[in-house]
Amino acid sequence: MPEIIFTGPEGRLEGRYHHNENPTSPVAIVLHPHPLYGGTMNNKIVYRTYQAFVKNGFSVLRFNFRGVGRSLGHFDEGIGELSDAAAAMDWIQVQNPEASTCWIGGFSFGSWIALQLLMRRPEIEGFLAVSPPATKYDFSFLSPCPAPGLILQGDKDDIVKEEDVSRLAEKIRGQNYAQVQYQVFPGADHYFRNSLDELEQTMTDYIAERMQQFEESRRAMPSRKRRQLPRDSRP
Repeated sequence: MPEIIFTGPEGRLEGRYHHNENPTSPVAIVLHPHPLYGGTMNNKIVYRTYQAFVKNGFSVLRFNFRGVGRSLGHFDEGIGELSDAAAAMDWIQVQNPEASTCWIGGFSFGSWIALQLLMRRPEIEGFLAVSPPATKYDFSFLSPCPAPGLILQGDKDDIVKEEDVSRLAEKIRGQNYAQVQYQVFPGADHYFRNSLDELEQTMTDYIAERMQQFEESRRAMPSRKRRQLPRDSRP
């Protein structure tokens, strides 16, 4: 889990990166909760999300937004943090130019940023959103949601109301072709203090299932070479 430094819009960004040696391995980035309330890349849920990707053969990056840890800059109300996330996505794609697919994950504030980046980057084909802050932030930009994903929420969350997240999930799932699952964890608070193992296993299993479906659909699609006629039989 090497420490890495990469260039963001405001200068240096600090991260931790796991590299899978398979050049076609999928890639993911994971985004941390609110910087002004102690959120960092070392948050337990961020780390568990990161590990869920690692267990499924991903190359994966978690990093500190601007102004957190050794990352330069200052909190920018989500606007600059979205730019930081885009820079992180650029970085991991440069490191893995043959990656088979791309995912994103986030916790709380990080999930709000993650879903905004999902709408801007068509290469992102899956997401994990833990405790998305539907009580505080507007998620109407998800219209429609362009990729499958999993939303995870505790029913004892005193920061983000479960009913608000449930309404968000239902709204997304009501859109045409939106393959979004919603998982409620009974007894779990915002930080999943007594449910971290269950949370990680649920994410790990979901990624494994989706990646199996991805591989099956990719094998079912004829490659470009297969569609081409042999050179000597072309008109």
